[in-house]
Amino acid sequence: MRADYREALTGVSTDLVQMADLVREAVSVATTALLQADLAAAEQVISGDAHLDALHDDLESRCFVLLARQAPVAGELRTIVAALRMVADLARMGDLAAHVAKIARMRYPKHAVPDSMVPNFQRMSSLAEEMVAMASKTLAERNVLDAEKMADNDEEVDNLRTMQFRKLLDDSWEHGVEAAVDCALLGRYYERIADHAVILSSRVIYVVTGLHPEGDNWSIA
Repeated sequence: MRADYREALTGVSTDLVQMADLVREAVSVATTALLQADLAAAEQVISGDAHLDALHDDLESRCFVLLARQAPVAGELRTIVAALRMVADLARMGDLAAHVAKIARMRYPKHAVPDSMVPNFQRMSSLAEEMVAMASKTLAERNVLDAEKMADNDEEVDNLRTMQFRKLLDDSWEHGVEAAVDCALLGRYYERIADHAVILSSRVIYVVTGLHPEGDNWSIA
């Protein structure tokens, strides 16, 4: 019976990593849809979001079963409680990737991001994808040192977001209200993807050490 419990617990952790990898792919494909006005890529992300939601429901249910039937304590309890929160974070990141894809689809065949904003979004999307990949790696390896790097990476995303607002509010903005709204929303989506990646890493630190990370860089968690 105990062996089955261990196997179930390991299965939850393994499937969390797989879900994180799927989220990273969704972010990457959504960015392709956005920056290349690729309708097929947009549809792929939007339709794939249902699969991520199904994974969320499955993992959540399995965690509740473990809590109810096994009465875990100490590190095992931390792992299951953190997994419940992580799966919600991952599902939300998938939703955000789908939001990016929906804007790309809505503006197709035009590009939702004006040329002057493309470098900013290229860098922001690249950072967001890298952070999701790092979050997946920290989940798989339980590497606290890698997890601790995440908050510093998030600072550049925040700086890019600030630069976006400066351009959107500048008198020289010439792309109209519609493009401004799109860019404001898209920037928010990528910023929140990065934030959730930081939160995931903070949960890994909690699982491994039993302590919540402290400091201003972790305040979003």
